[in-house]
Amino acid sequence: MTNEISDPPGLRLTPLAEWMRDNVSDFDASGPIKATLLAGGRSNVSYRITDAHESSWVLRRPPLGHIMPSAHDMGREFNVLSGLNSVSFPTPTTRGYCEDETVIGAKFMLMDFVDGRVIESEKTAASLSSHQASEISQELVDTLARLHGVDPIAAGLDQLGRPAGYLQRQVKRWGEQWQITKTRELPEIDALHTWLQKAISKVPESLPSSIVHGDYRIDNVILDAEQSKIVAVLDWEMSTLGDPISDLAISLVYWSQTTDTLRKKIPVAEDVTSGPGFWSRQQVLDRYVSQTELDISHLDECVALACFKLAVIMESIHHRNLSGQQLGAASGAHSTMGEAAVALTELGLAVTTSGAIPALNS
Repeated sequence: MTNEISDPPGLRLTPLAEWMRDNVSDFDASGPIKATLLAGGRSNVSYRITDAHESSWVLRRPPLGHIMPSAHDMGREFNVLSGLNSVSFPTPTTRGYCEDETVIGAKFMLMDFVDGRVIESEKTAASLSSHQASEISQELVDTLARLHGVDPIAAGLDQLGRPAGYLQRQVKRWGEQWQITKTRELPEIDALHTWLQKAISKVPESLPSSIVHGDYRIDNVILDAEQSKIVAVLDWEMSTLGDPISDLAISLVYWSQTTDTLRKKIPVAEDVTSGPGFWSRQQVLDRYVSQTELDISHLDECVALACFKLAVIMESIHHRNLSGQQLGAASGAHSTMGEAAVALTELGLAVTTSGAIPALNS
């Protein structure tokens, strides 16, 4: 191994190569490894690692700088992926987890690199035909419904979380995270949190539960190179056992339509599903209900909570960006994550008065 390797931020390539030599059976240690930061990451950081034989894996590590308590648990993400691997849910195959922070400076996990298509921008989506866009819309909804049908016991994930009282704990947790991560006072987000505390206290604590992804959206999946089929769902850092409608709610907030106003201020998957052939949010909702037969009477509360949660996450990214420690898609002075937190708060407040779908569509 050569020591003349330039380390990218967040990695130490020489000790990483040594760890891979000892822990990855098909790793070629005959030459230096290469690391490429994968675009799109806003929280956990992902690198494509390539060995001398041109075999590739993906390394996931926590973000640099400000990290919210209990977030970015690499061991948790590794266990979730491994469990889903075991029941053949479309996920990258896990290859190893390292708790020794002396290797790269943080705990990390390694998984296989999955080749395919990622529809991450309006420009990429524009290359799809209307028929393909419709097929992908259905595949996205059906894969989410399939996830919510996975038996946690069969996947070895029955201890992943405590489903009872999940929504109530989410309101408390993200309220605490806001106090830790905020870079300014924002009375509107305090008002949204107050509404959520009251509204979700009235939602039954015992609801149907499932594995929830926590950040399910179109640019967090890899599609087959030719077909409109999802071959891998990515970014499981917020997964747990909880209310599946909360997952649906996140997806609806991320979904985009041509008539959107507040949604356009959120710089994540902007206008990706706004083009010809992509389904409307109502179609997404109707298909999900037909596939799962779940009660969505508390959808408004879940969508308002999704807006609040995402606002806190955007503020955390804004916090790291201000300190110059954000890597990936949201880095740099051009980042609008601070404005996104405000827009999500406004969107959440609109849900409280107009209802989920009308507010999202406005």
